[in-house]
Amino acid sequence: MLTISCKTKEQKVKVEKPNILFIVADDLGYSDLGFMGSEYYETPNIDEIAANGMVFTNGYAGCQVCSPSRATLLTGQFTARHGVTDWIGAPEGEAWRTKNRYTKVLPAAYKHHIDTNMVTLPMALKNAGYATFFAGKWHLGDEGFYPENYGFDMNKGGYHRGGPAGGYFAPFNNPKLDNKEPGENLSMRLAKETVNFIKASKDKPFLAYLSFYAVHGPIQTSKEKWEKYRDKAIENGVAEKGFEEGDLLPMRKYQDNPVYGGLVETMDDAVGMVLNALKETGLDKNTIVIFTSDNGGVTSGDNYSTNNLPLKGGKGYQWEGGIRIPYVVSVPWMHQQAEQSNIPVAGSDFFPTILDLAGLPLPSNAQVDGKSIVPVLKGNTLEERPLYWHYPHYGNQGGRPVSIVRKGDWKLIHFWEDGHNELYNLVKDIHEDNDLAKLQPEKTTQMSKALLNWLEEVGAKYPEPDPLYDAIKEKEAIAKKKKNMFNYHETLRKDMLQNDWQPNKTWWGSIQTVD
Repeated sequence: MLTISCKTKEQKVKVEKPNILFIVADDLGYSDLGFMGSEYYETPNIDEIAANGMVFTNGYAGCQVCSPSRATLLTGQFTARHGVTDWIGAPEGEAWRTKNRYTKVLPAAYKHHIDTNMVTLPMALKNAGYATFFAGKWHLGDEGFYPENYGFDMNKGGYHRGGPAGGYFAPFNNPKLDNKEPGENLSMRLAKETVNFIKASKDKPFLAYLSFYAVHGPIQTSKEKWEKYRDKAIENGVAEKGFEEGDLLPMRKYQDNPVYGGLVETMDDAVGMVLNALKETGLDKNTIVIFTSDNGGVTSGDNYSTNNLPLKGGKGYQWEGGIRIPYVVSVPWMHQQAEQSNIPVAGSDFFPTILDLAGLPLPSNAQVDGKSIVPVLKGNTLEERPLYWHYPHYGNQGGRPVSIVRKGDWKLIHFWEDGHNELYNLVKDIHEDNDLAKLQPEKTTQMSKALLNWLEEVGAKYPEPDPLYDAIKEKEAIAKKKKNMFNYHETLRKDMLQNDWQPNKTWWGSIQTVD
């Protein structure tokens, strides 16, 4: 699937206090990039990062939705430990009933910001003399819990919202990002702010944390890019039916959304602007570049934007499509051409890895679940270890309350609605079609015990049975939602590919989402 070659020799160059460019996309799927196998989306600049670094084909987000993953990136902790287990703003407990989903359990309570006594990645680097900069999506707390409260010297665009309130074209309606040019593109603006910071900080080590709002809904693009991807979809051949039935919602079967395609490419253009700035200033030789996503691509719910094959499901789901994501680390003095690793790694590993590459120790008061993956970057391996996920909530995209553990080739999913487990061998069954729980009872029991014991150890919060649960109402609500969404998005999919299609807003855009 991957279109890169392999190399394992480390370059013998020592860099004192390297710079870090940490790029986080929002809702970008495992297969949404050229180097990850997409034949529809064009991403030459992100592909360049991969061509000069290491691609982790078993790279995981901290969660299947955004806020928990973003907290994991900054703290190095799995979600059950830091406590931000759902996107901030989602209803919890009895408030969940307002959604009229009539579910078996009520979602667990969760923290609405990172604890202020935690040591974050920017704090650790700032204490070591780094300039720290944040641009883009935050979604980790309201006023008083913004990027500047967690170690970032500068904040351009980060506040409590999960999506771009004004869309992807100015005016942005963002209290942390002023409007300069009418119709300016948000992704390009965040790149410009990052470039300005890099040029101003070239004489001091820096962390530039570029956290795109893209490709989160509302999906929007320019007319020119829509036309490009519309023509490309038609040239590839448009299937009669673009959706299939999922567990709770329809699921997109193909990468053929021209608005989403344009949104992805514009983000890639923005990445190219920042990479060019590194080259122009000569900083590319001593700047670590990381690229990842906060969760899987949206196959159901929100804008039904993409497909994550060969993975199952997408954002919000317990399947690999919800948690396995693009994961690239480029270290100039280690890599001159592409490498890849199939060792499982997670978002929690970035914190200790960055400090390791910078020659800095983990802070003594930081409790980190991640491990430094520098040995892998040097061509070695890591001791096999468990990776944990805890999502005791219902996703807007169709996911159910679950906890997950992966160790080696095996993945176990524990469903909180009824307590059953599912077991998959991901090497033999990447699409998770064959549940082996009953065929492998010893492995299932072993992994289930390890998962539940770890959750108890870190004080995880759990969903509780809803005494008002009505199975008939739940079934009716699911059937109605499926039918309505299937018909609406199938029609919209075909409309977007018509020559005379016009977006339903003045920008050239699409549909708002709830998170």
